[in-house]
Amino acid sequence: MPLKTSEDEQATLNLTPMIDIVFLLIIFFMVGTRFTELEEAEQQMPLEVPSLSRSGTLTSAPSKRIINVYENELMLDNRTVSLEELESSLAEAKKEYSKIGVVVRGESHLKYQRIADVLGTIGAAGIKEMRIAVKVGKQLR
Repeated sequence: MPLKTSEDEQATLNLTPMIDIVFLLIIFFMVGTRFTELEEAEQQMPLEVPSLSRSGTLTSAPSKRIINVYENELMLDNRTVSLEELESSLAEAKKEYSKIGVVVRGESHLKYQRIADVLGTIGAAGIKEMRIAVKVGKQLR
């Protein structure tokens, strides 16, 4: 039977991760805290702030417009349109929101010319953000 020649070391607790978390919590609460003394001091300042005659609501960006390309019809957001109507609708939407985007969805067996016509119409309307929807699946050989 082997003899112990040295004494076992005492187990120590590493406090470094706990201290890090405590400091992060302190910083988080300091940044997230409202300082009411500053707001009260601001209200007492003799300063006249400008006012608005009208105020508009801040709205989020509109969702991307969906263009479905079928063999015999073209749909913009579930509404059948022609290429000319598509261009005018997209140009009008661009006037309302300059960074509007579109998603083009086409049937897989369509001729490329049909999709090219739609992409050209989108470009003529001034839309810069275009995406083409595809399914991710089996790769073609």
